[in-house]
Amino acid sequence: MEAINTASVYIFSLQGLCLVILGTILGITMGAIPGLTGAMLIALTLPLTFNMDPANAFILLISMYVGAVSGGLITATLLRMPGTPASIMTTMDGYPMARNGRPGRALGLGITASFVGGCISWLFLIMLSAPIAQYSTKLGPFDFFSLVLLALVLIASIGGKSMSRSFFSASLGVLFALPGIDTATGNLRLTFGFEELNGGLKLLPVLIGMFAISQIISDISRIGYKITIIPVKRKRDMLFKWEDWKKNAINLVRSSVIGTGIGILPGIGANIGSVTAYSTARSLATTEDKKKFGKGSETGIVAAEAANNATIGGSLIPLISLGIPGSVIDAILLGGLLIHGLQPGPLLFQQNPEMVYT
Repeated sequence: MEAINTASVYIFSLQGLCLVILGTILGITMGAIPGLTGAMLIALTLPLTFNMDPANAFILLISMYVGAVSGGLITATLLRMPGTPASIMTTMDGYPMARNGRPGRALGLGITASFVGGCISWLFLIMLSAPIAQYSTKLGPFDFFSLVLLALVLIASIGGKSMSRSFFSASLGVLFALPGIDTATGNLRLTFGFEELNGGLKLLPVLIGMFAISQIISDISRIGYKITIIPVKRKRDMLFKWEDWKKNAINLVRSSVIGTGIGILPGIGANIGSVTAYSTARSLATTEDKKKFGKGSETGIVAAEAANNATIGGSLIPLISLGIPGSVIDAILLGGLLIHGLQPGPLLFQQNPEMVYT
């Protein structure tokens, strides 16, 4: 209890609140720009925190982490260009809703779902970090293979009328992930002599090519056609009303739990968390609601955004408890912990418990 009180003093102090606001704004800005990532921002900011108090340093860095994941929602909704891989599923319904004159509604749903998903994952981080992290270490290669295979099946199931075409597209994604260094043997694989492929195909450029370039070509093809301009709805449409809370409560909690659970597993990622939550929401939706998926479904936006933010708290569980980073950003944060003289694992809970709760 004393550790929680100490952490509260750090967070709710004037300096702590200013760092939260600054980190969130910088993270959202970076996340909203396709091609720039939260990992870049945190890597550039980490050296500036060397002389800071460790608690304040990680308040700033983790605020950037949360903001970067949330920022991808903006361009995914307004431009159909996911700013981060975690926002891929948001484009499915966020962009159609924006095109129908309700961009504020799409952003309001996404922001609220992101906030709720993050809060639920932090509760899991506080209460269950040690036991859940210990269980995650028992998963072997077959378990991770099963999770990836499940993600491919889920992608195929939400792809519309043609499941075979969706599964073929998912298989192409696997093919594009093969070039680079084989993690099992250390040998180069399918690089065809090009040194540029030694590190594999980067996910963000591929996403920009798939979503942004295809949208540009689609818009160019409509030059000369008569375009129907749909007026934007009133700004109050962005606010989350009491009816929205009642309608989306189960979806918010379910998607947040799914995102947290997948975030705990190292190397899986927020994008698979959002795919799983989105597919689950679609499969459990009513027949009438299922028809709206891919055309501006509120349920789809809420599920995707709640899950991708919930993976943040989930990914910090094995990082703090066992020192196992689940992503590039987590690896940078691990380096930051070590630089500040903090050893992840049982010693962190014993010697610096306030850092865990901060």
